[in-house]
Amino acid sequence: MTDNEYDQIRLDFSEPDFTEGGRDYWEHYHYEVEPGQELLRIDKYLVERIKGTSRTRVQHAAEADCVRVNGRPVKSNYRVHPGDTIVVVMDRPRYENEIVAQDIPLDIVYEDDQVLVVNKPAGMCVHPGHGNFDGTLVNALAWHFRDNPDYDVTDPRLGLVHRIDKDTSGLLVVAKTPHAKTSLGAQFFNKTTKRLYNALVWGEMKEPEGTITGNIDRDPRDRVLMAVFPDGDRGKHAVTHWRVLENLRHVALVECRLETGRTHQIRVHMRHIGHPLFGDERYGGDKVLRGVRTAHYMQFIHNCLDICPRQALHARTLGFVHPTTGKQMDFDSPLPSDMATLITRWEDYVRNN
Repeated sequence: MTDNEYDQIRLDFSEPDFTEGGRDYWEHYHYEVEPGQELLRIDKYLVERIKGTSRTRVQHAAEADCVRVNGRPVKSNYRVHPGDTIVVVMDRPRYENEIVAQDIPLDIVYEDDQVLVVNKPAGMCVHPGHGNFDGTLVNALAWHFRDNPDYDVTDPRLGLVHRIDKDTSGLLVVAKTPHAKTSLGAQFFNKTTKRLYNALVWGEMKEPEGTITGNIDRDPRDRVLMAVFPDGDRGKHAVTHWRVLENLRHVALVECRLETGRTHQIRVHMRHIGHPLFGDERYGGDKVLRGVRTAHYMQFIHNCLDICPRQALHARTLGFVHPTTGKQMDFDSPLPSDMATLITRWEDYVRNN
C-alpha cells in the first residue's frame, strides 16, 4: 500500500466528533479561554488565534452554528469569558492546506442560482485532506466558482450537502447559498430526499427485495473497516432497502435505497448479509466468492476486475425539493462505462455458459 493509498483510507475514516440534527461535525479548533482574558468579541478572539483566517470567515462559521461556546452555538458578537471552552466545528473533515482552484472537468447535470448537481467519476475524492490536497471535487468547484464572489469553498454555509466514497461514482448536490444549504440539509435529515444506488454484488439474491437494519461503526478488529452492530449496541443507526434488478448466476445487480447515509453504508450492509460488492477490495469483494474455480472462470473474473477495478457502486438517482421554487427535482445518471461493461460481460457469461 502506497502512502497516498493509506492517506486516503485515513480520509475515508475521518470519523465525525458528533452528530447533530442529522449532520456530522468535525472539530477543527479547540480553545480554553485563559484566566484574565478581557471581554472580547469571539470573532476577534478567533481571528487572533486561527492562522490564515479572516473575520468574515469566522462570522460565516458563526452564522452556520459552527462556533460553539461550552457546547452551544453562539453568534459572532458573543463576548468570551475566562474559562469558556470554544470549539469551531465543520460538517466536513479539516482542510490541512488552503484550497487551490484547479481546472478539473466537471460533469454538471444541472445548475441554477441555488444548487448545482454534479456527476462525480470514480477515483475522485470529494474533500481534500491527509495527503490528498488536490484533484478533488472541492478543488474543481473552487475553479468552477472562481468568478463568483458569493461562493467560498471554505464557507460552511455553502457547498456539498452529502458525500460519496472516492471509488463510488454518481450524483451529488452542492448548495450555492446559505438558504439552499439549510433547506437541503433539512431534507436529508428528514429523509425526504430520494437516493438510489446501483450495485453489483456477489451471489444471487434469494428474495426479490429486502431491508438491512444495523448500526454502523468502526470494526474493533480492524480500524480501516466499518462493521454492523445490533441497534442500541454501538455506532450509528443505519437502514438500507434493496431490490433485485437482475440475477446473473454468481452475482446480482441490485438497487439500494438509503434511508440513512453512514460511512460505507451500502458496502458494509451488503457484506453483512453475505453479498459483498463486486470488486470491493476493502470488504473482500475483489476475490472469487461464488462459482466453480475453473481456469476459464478464474480468467473471466480476472478480466472483470480489470474492467472495473473498484467497488461496483454508482449513485444513480438523486431527488430533492428545490430550495426556492418548491419544485420536485429528480436526476438520473446512467451507469458509467466500467460498470456498464462489467454487467454486459456477466450477461454474456450467463447466456454462453
